[in-house]
Amino acid sequence: MLAVYVNCIAVIAGSILGLLFAKLFTEELSKMITTACGVVTTVLGMQMAFKYQNVVFLTLSLIAGGILGYVMDIDGVILKLGKLLERLVYRKKVEEPASGAADNGTELAKNASSGQNFAFAFLNASILFCVGAMSIVGSFKAGVEKDYSIIFTKSILDGFMAISFAASMGLGTAFSALAILVYQGALTLLSIWLQPFVSEEMIAELTGCGGCMIIMIGLNLIGLTKIKTANFLPALVLIILFVVGKALIV
Repeated sequence: MLAVYVNCIAVIAGSILGLLFAKLFTEELSKMITTACGVVTTVLGMQMAFKYQNVVFLTLSLIAGGILGYVMDIDGVILKLGKLLERLVYRKKVEEPASGAADNGTELAKNASSGQNFAFAFLNASILFCVGAMSIVGSFKAGVEKDYSIIFTKSILDGFMAISFAASMGLGTAFSALAILVYQGALTLLSIWLQPFVSEEMIAELTGCGGCMIIMIGLNLIGLTKIKTANFLPALVLIILFVVGKALIV
């Protein structure tokens, strides 16, 4: 679990730096940073997406996974979790009474904006930092071989991405460390039992599918569209089932 803790600390440290630098940025500059993050995220997603090996599995997983996610409203659930964390963090500010009607309206508007940024940052940062081959392979190597090199490398990358995300989207980025702790921690602890079922083909398909979701995040950040990326998370489970099913049939 050492590598997981390092990854969480890197994201938190990067987020703190991003928040400190954010105070020096104008609204226009913040938008430029968000756009830059979106472009880089899209490029990263494209690099991952093209590692797929079976386009049929990729297509079926994304379509069926998106439908399942829509029915379960996964995006809404994660956003509600983000808003819950926001209320816990800013509880004192929200409960503090305003002196006048005009001030009260302004404060409520700020709180609403803060809540949206917090939840949006938490949602997108959590998916970005957890979906990818480095999370899976790195966790397995850390758990089975005690090789922390992949997760340490991922921690550096995540730390720099956290700086940009936090500077443009706010404190919610730091709380994505909770998602990393749960997700990568579980993979590390279960790695001994899961490793026999993980093949190169499965890693490739998971990377491709995860890359498509990272592209969605990038498009959202650029502002070209508004995709509920989290609703596509079931696609990762489906593509695993497709790979396993293929292995059993063949």
